[in-house]
Amino acid sequence: MDLVKVYLIQSITTAANNLRLNAQQIEVVGLLRETIINSTDLGSELLLMKKTTELSKLAIRLAEIHTFLTQGKVDFVKISEQFREHSRYLIRDLNQFLENVSPKIYKDAFFKINKNGSSASIDVELIDRSDLAGEIMDKDVQIIDENFDEEKFENKKNKISSTDFEKKILSPVKSLDELLKKIPSGKVKDSELNKYCELMQDHASLASLHDFQMLSKMHEIIASALDAMINDKLHADKNIIEALRACLIVIVAVVKRKDVDITGYLNRAEEFGKKYFNENFQV
Repeated sequence: MDLVKVYLIQSITTAANNLRLNAQQIEVVGLLRETIINSTDLGSELLLMKKTTELSKLAIRLAEIHTFLTQGKVDFVKISEQFREHSRYLIRDLNQFLENVSPKIYKDAFFKINKNGSSASIDVELIDRSDLAGEIMDKDVQIIDENFDEEKFENKKNKISSTDFEKKILSPVKSLDELLKKIPSGKVKDSELNKYCELMQDHASLASLHDFQMLSKMHEIIASALDAMINDKLHADKNIIEALRACLIVIVAVVKRKDVDITGYLNRAEEFGKKYFNENFQV
């Protein structure tokens, strides 16, 4: 078995050992381990799992770890510390996953994946009409620091605490969301777009440093889109604005570890990134 699979399985096992599991949940953990062991292309398998409602939230976390191991620069001197951090993050996600997924649900989800070669496509409703979007954006995002635009991520080589990370990542979300809503009216200055573009680039670097590759990609998409708007290479119609707001919703849900299904928003954000900026989301 290769080291990536061993690392993932041991992370799942360590997280599971911190939970009080019943027989059914233990069986699901066993099925998950078998999936990883037997996979011939784990990256592609995790991508399909991310697009399957029942599996998406845990798959996002596992994909983050997989990306760290296969695409990042692994520091073997600090690997034990990183393993503990990954396992700790997995505890909450695994617990929520096991509360909602029985062995039958797990097997049915993979039957659907194997039958179709991918999960069923999801018709994503415009975010303006979604109660879920409102729940995430209104209840979980506050203007944490009104001077966030003056507070740049200056030292890109050092990590910050999880509390400071959450504060910094979420600080511009509310005001950026309001700005996005105004863009179609043409009442937004290039200087405003440039301010948020630079901030999203900084936060993409910060997320990558903390091994949150999905968060980094979401910020990169927003930064690329704002830069394209500034240079008149992208016309910001309603669909584009909603795709960018989908990126924000994914960012908030992942950072706050919300127990909600964000599959539709994630799919929309990824499809937008691939279409306009050739962003590669294969993990």
